[in-house]
Amino acid sequence: MKILVPIKRVPDPYGRIRLTSDGSIDASDIKWVINPFDEIALEEAVRIREQGAEVEIVAVIIGEAVCEEQLRTALAMGADRGIFVEFNSPADPGIISFLLAAVFKSVNPDIVLMGKQGIDDDFSQTGQRLAARLNLPQATFASKIEIVSNGSAARVAREVDAGRETLEVKLPAVITTDLRLNEPRYVALPAIIKARSKPVNRVNTSEYGSIPALQISVIKREVPLPRKGGRKVGSVDELITALRDEAKVIA
Repeated sequence: MKILVPIKRVPDPYGRIRLTSDGSIDASDIKWVINPFDEIALEEAVRIREQGAEVEIVAVIIGEAVCEEQLRTALAMGADRGIFVEFNSPADPGIISFLLAAVFKSVNPDIVLMGKQGIDDDFSQTGQRLAARLNLPQATFASKIEIVSNGSAARVAREVDAGRETLEVKLPAVITTDLRLNEPRYVALPAIIKARSKPVNRVNTSEYGSIPALQISVIKREVPLPRKGGRKVGSVDELITALRDEAKVIA
């Protein structure tokens, strides 16, 4: 079995994002990491292999040269080899799904296992658009994954508004991961050292033909207004008056 795990470089979710005077992100003190949902996908791929199946895990990242650090981290987490697609222009889910579809055709994996969304833009579209481009079955927001039918299908549990839903998809398929699927393990130093010798295939997007036009662009960024301090009220009537006349959240 072969599992393709796309990863994305994002700012550390525990860090503080600051903007410059022109509204761009101040990257001077940002720590960059693998998107947490993609870490969960990679951890799940490793766990599938640890269950005894013969699995090759291929990590792929799309972006500028600085993204190689996160690809090497993915190799340290358990990926067998990496694919680095060099792309230096702004991208959206349409462009990323197009490039991932091209990678899929060259790798021919049984499963594309990826995070349900990036924590930086929260689009939550790439997995679904990739499945549509490839005409593959999909199971999104997975909280449990089982490989069944002698490796020809996957049973996926997912949380929905009404409770829990279980799907069974034939492979190959696209599966996106939710937070409750697992907790990624700590990467030990020997694994980091070993990852330096694992192969990374560098690909130029010119090999994939004409790239789709960018459909989503950032108009501006701005920090939220500071919150006003709270205050105590002396009675229920005073609270209702404040909610109606000041906050205007009730009529």
